[in-house]
Amino acid sequence: MRSPVGRRGPRLDSAWWRGAAALLAGALPALAFPAPSLWWLAYVALVPLLLLVRSAGSVRRAALDGWLGGTGFMLAVHHWLLPSLNVFIVVLAGLLGLLWAPWGVLVRSVLGGRPSVARALTAVAVVPSGWLMVELVRSWQGLGGPWGLLGASQWEVAPALRLMSVGGVWLVSLLVVAVNTAVALCVVHPPARIAMVSALVVCALTTSAVWVWAPHMKQDGRLRVAVVQPGVVEDGDARFARSEALTRDLAGQRVDLVVWGESSVGQDLAARPDLAARIAKLSQDVGADILVNVDARRSDKPGIFKSSVLVGPGGPTGQRYDKMRLVPFGEYVPARSLLGWATSVGKAAGEDRRRGTTPVVMTLPSAVRVGPLVCFESAFPDMSRHLVREGAQLIVAQSSTSSFQDTWAPAQHASLGALRAAETGRPMVHATLTGISAVYGADGDRIGHWIGTSASTSAVYGIPLTTGTTPYVRFGDWAVYSALVVLVVFCGAEGVRAFRRPAAGTPARPARTAHEWPARPGR
Repeated sequence: MRSPVGRRGPRLDSAWWRGAAALLAGALPALAFPAPSLWWLAYVALVPLLLLVRSAGSVRRAALDGWLGGTGFMLAVHHWLLPSLNVFIVVLAGLLGLLWAPWGVLVRSVLGGRPSVARALTAVAVVPSGWLMVELVRSWQGLGGPWGLLGASQWEVAPALRLMSVGGVWLVSLLVVAVNTAVALCVVHPPARIAMVSALVVCALTTSAVWVWAPHMKQDGRLRVAVVQPGVVEDGDARFARSEALTRDLAGQRVDLVVWGESSVGQDLAARPDLAARIAKLSQDVGADILVNVDARRSDKPGIFKSSVLVGPGGPTGQRYDKMRLVPFGEYVPARSLLGWATSVGKAAGEDRRRGTTPVVMTLPSAVRVGPLVCFESAFPDMSRHLVREGAQLIVAQSSTSSFQDTWAPAQHASLGALRAAETGRPMVHATLTGISAVYGADGDRIGHWIGTSASTSAVYGIPLTTGTTPYVRFGDWAVYSALVVLVVFCGAEGVRAFRRPAAGTPARPARTAHEWPARPGR
């Protein structure tokens, strides 16, 4: 008997084959991210998963397909965590994959069977909105943060970067999933093809309109920033010495700021005045303040902090930012009393780092204001937006991905700088210990060359500073709220439809003849 949602192949009737297909289909979009960077694939990569979920024979099967697809996606995007978390990465992916179970039910509801043209057009709005809610929930720092948002795959596509200046990476995620939904319906539902092609045209015209309409930032001066990348040096003292030597070579190059990577200094500068004096001497020789990153137990507070510290010719300037959002398991273990066993099966943090409490905007001697971020804080759109609203003219992220040196992680991390620059209309520096280091202009375009993972060097970048406010900085996450409204309206409409539908088993009122007698069954 034919399934009410379409014919399925014999292998997809097998729970095992279907589960494997869902895992693989969910993993496919990972190829759109660095390092493969097949950005164009993102616009069709969800089609196999959408077609699979819509063919589910029951709500339960659709939820299971959604869960397995989400698990496959999380495993593929974060596979480089395997050496650190070991088998625990599978557990985490499975738990986070549960967020896609309701999305699977939603997909079956709007795409299943033979939807009307109106229903198909509804799906183009509802399915992306459901996906965005999944991205929003998993973006909470305690669940790992917003790494691998689908819109982030478009980090090198100029029209997508313009969209980000209006609605953030969230708006691009909506667009990507909307295109996938329209393509899926074009494939399996011919009566809706004209409407779906029209929807794709609307997406293209909207992107073009944003390209023309969205305000461009005005250039207002330049800043010469040097990035120091010492490379893979295991010993902390040797790493410091290498950074010191590379910085000393910058003398005479007229730089305004020197940036070292995350954990570039392994001792608290207040407890080690000799290290502070060496950095101050470097600042004096180069003629620029140096932004270092201290990963150490503080002498004035209990616990270990990761801190961006600005050092000038006279020593530490007093401007310091303590990292606020820590990497789960990498820098602290959530619910350590329950999950502390993770330290025995992987490279989870043996001792929890302490959190900072306040974002900081630092001021250079040239009066340029700099907003520091540390490590994966560059993945959070709200943090860079807040810094710009507080007056930051340049965003600087200090990072280290040395534990994942030969994986996709360094390229994925470096690409996030393009998103934050485009969203805020401010240039961004992504400085690392071991690569990839990168610099982006206010429109998200790359400035100069990337410093790869094999390099131990320094590089100077001439960065145009800008003024102006992007719509995203002004209005924030309006795309998220819009998606939430779409889902609320859809669920309300579905509730009304269900209320008006006759209950199962209720006998229909018998038809009557012209003489008002009930019709006989055989007539």
